[in-house]
Amino acid sequence: SDVYKRQVHGMPITEFQIHSIILGTFASLFSPFGGFFASGFKRAIKIKDFATTIPGHGGITDRMDCQILMGTFSYLYVSQIVFRNVSTMRGLLRFVVNLSTNDQIVLFNELQQILLRKTIINATSLIEL
Repeated sequence: SDVYKRQVHGMPITEFQIHSIILGTFASLFSPFGGFFASGFKRAIKIKDFATTIPGHGGITDRMDCQILMGTFSYLYVSQIVFRNVSTMRGLLRFVVNLSTNDQIVLFNELQQILLRKTIINATSLIEL
């Protein structure tokens, strides 16, 4: 299959699996530091909890301190690494070129139908193609 283009130690692996490993590694190794940072911040301003929403556990912020760091990393990773080349015409064309021949034909047919519906092209111009 065209999905498994890379191999790691002889095992086929998809891009999705690579991105999952990177996000999981960050979540397990670095995300807890968001909690450490929040605790240090609270100690610096001499408060125990950010709020009393959850008795004995602090507020919502106390429960979400790790998520803030992970959410920021996830957003930056997805926008700057995963989808960095697709947002330009050159990146889109590079993506299309890497599709299998069957997927390129399906894409062509779908684009053809969209252009016909929008009346950008007509049936007579298709004959000329």
